Amino acid sequence: MQMSAAPSTVPPAQASTAQASAARAVELDRASVVFGRGAGAVTALAPTTLRIGHGAFVALVGPSGCGKSTILKLVSSLLRPSDGSVVVGGREASVRALRIGMAFQNPTLLPWLTIERNVMLPLKIVPPFRHDFRRERTRAFRDRVHALLARVGLQDFAGHYPWQLSGGMLQRANLCRALIHEPDLLLLDEPFGALDQFTREELWQDLQALYLERRPTVLLVTHDLREAGYLATRICVMSPRPGRIISDRPIDLPQPRDIDLIYRPDFVEMTQSLRELIAQVRK
Repeated sequence: MQMSAAPSTVPPAQASTAQASAARAVELDRASVVFGRGAGAVTALAPTTLRIGHGAFVALVGPSGCGKSTILKLVSSLLRPSDGSVVVGGREASVRALRIGMAFQNPTLLPWLTIERNVMLPLKIVPPFRHDFRRERTRAFRDRVHALLARVGLQDFAGHYPWQLSGGMLQRANLCRALIHEPDLLLLDEPFGALDQFTREELWQDLQALYLERRPTVLLVTHDLREAGYLATRICVMSPRPGRIISDRPIDLPQPRDIDLIYRPDFVEMTQSLRELIAQVRK
């Protein structure tokens, strides 16, 4: 006698929705953030829906105070939504569903530690690496750090201290620290904003190479439209406060991208159209 399969306890529509959510690295569903109460309440982020698939590189651009960094804080669980939901790796952002790496405009390296030990810090803190840290810190983990430093041209500076490095070198080390524990999700908040244009372009190329090699999901906050266009696979434009996404467009340019791309007429036209959109919503 042939037995039929037991009926699913999950309706097909719900199962399909669950599978779709699991296929996304990040999902904001009408998430909003309001600071304060009553007449003094300030809406930092209007109800916002944003879905990011695994391995995507999404750039958030827009004027200051539009909620770009607020979205980053929601995704990293540094902030909870006032309304709506934030799902990371198929689970609520308050639950650590994915390994996350973060880099900010200020490298925030610890001045009393060498570059090697600064980069190694996530391996001391983040599971599953922390369980093996004591045993591997002078062996496999040290080799991992040195290999990544070599990838960005810092192989000769592992024993130096942060105060001995230039701004560009510090930011390279900062990227290494954000990537050393092989994060599924990389959150970048204007990591190159304080650097000169030449150094920024060098670091764009370093970040692109690391992204293509490791394929984390990346969410980048930037004011630099050329940076967004060169690095991202998708650009979301946000309006002034209360922030909301007013444009979400793919960047259909093959990767890897040469730095000369940013001077091509079609690239300049794209960034100019983004600039005009941002200028229009600021009026």
